[in-house]
Amino acid sequence: MPVLTLPEALALRQSLRAAGRRLVLTNGVFDLLHVGHVDYLEQARALGDALFVGLNGDEAARQLKGAPQPFVPAADRARLVAALSCVDASILFEALTAEGLVTALRPDVYAKGGDYGSKPLPERAAAEAVGAAVVLLPLVPGRSTSALIARIRAI
Repeated sequence: MPVLTLPEALALRQSLRAAGRRLVLTNGVFDLLHVGHVDYLEQARALGDALFVGLNGDEAARQLKGAPQPFVPAADRARLVAALSCVDASILFEALTAEGLVTALRPDVYAKGGDYGSKPLPERAAAEAVGAAVVLLPLVPGRSTSALIARIRAI
């Protein structure tokens, strides 16, 4: 599946809407892709007819995760995520949050990880403003980028 620019994603979104198909949007850094990411993206895809994944650019990822992350450059992360069969498109964005992406794409469903059940979800207001259902998905225990980094460092 493709890595799209925002204008390309908007055009595809219009096609999906015209066909009556439900769009699910999620976003994140997706550094060091692992089975927890795949499980989460498969769950998100099951919520609709198409899944778009926004990926934070390198500078935003550094600010969110701290140096030395991201380990994988943004263009590579976007291509890897786009290659997953459950993903219809990935979109790089440079902001710290995906509020602009949510507002522009107007998804039917906005999905995020269950860790946001205990902390504020920055995109919640934007998602609700465009009529998107906000769904928090359970995470796979022990499967996180942080856990993977810890295992690598321990070797």
